[in-house]
Amino acid sequence: MAVDLEITPKSKRAPGEPCCEPVAYPEVERQAAVRMAGVAKALGDPVRLQLVDVLRRHAGKVCVCELVPLFDLSQPTVSHHLKVLREAGILGSERQGLWAYYYVMPGALEGLAEWLSPECCEPAVSTTCGCSTDAPD
Repeated sequence: MAVDLEITPKSKRAPGEPCCEPVAYPEVERQAAVRMAGVAKALGDPVRLQLVDVLRRHAGKVCVCELVPLFDLSQPTVSHHLKVLREAGILGSERQGLWAYYYVMPGALEGLAEWLSPECCEPAVSTTCGCSTDAPD
């Protein structure tokens, strides 16, 4: 079975000329992407995700001494995970004597949650996710 193909020689494109059009442009602005990546990275550890889950479901502040028995980890290791979550802006803390009490920062996960939702970049939706709805055509 013979196939008739026309072969054309390759031509060089001019310097700086793109090889093809982008499939899509990013709608998340750079600063928002950096912020969301930090949150996602902090949540990328199973222990941290579980810590946020416990604190999210608890209405108030939780002492680190109450969190340690929930995990098969030492108190310094749990404190390290809490520090990473605090530095990512997910948790807040308050010292009372020897102990630190942790809580989920209000709105800390809204931007990431909104961006992950299917309605994120529709014009009628809020802009806490950091999307730019006026991407280049």
